[in-house]
Amino acid sequence: QVQLVESGGGLVQAGGSLTLSCAASTRTFSSYTMAWFRQAPGKGRVFVASINWSEDSAVYADSVKGRFTISRDIAKNTVYLEMNSLKPEDTAVYYCRASSPVHYWGQGTQVTVSS
Repeated sequence: QVQLVESGGGLVQAGGSLTLSCAASTRTFSSYTMAWFRQAPGKGRVFVASINWSEDSAVYADSVKGRFTISRDIAKNTVYLEMNSLKPEDTAVYYCRASSPVHYWGQGTQVTVSS
């Protein structure tokens, strides 16, 4: 069982930046693929970015490519999502997911971008 706790969400103006964190409670963090998803009001949950720990490779949704960066700190069992040049359409609840391939989800953190 893996517990994930997201933090770092908040209210920001368009063009601003935020960095989300996701701390995982597991001793085998390096074996999980970590990902961020988001869910806007009235819409389904969609993929944002992922990072494969063993290969240190990252994948991004086209909508965030060039603006968001996913990274990890193995020593801290934490994955980050640095978000720059934020747009109102980035407003959503952001969720962290760990896959082994069983999926574990965090509780989400709200990001609101005002125009």
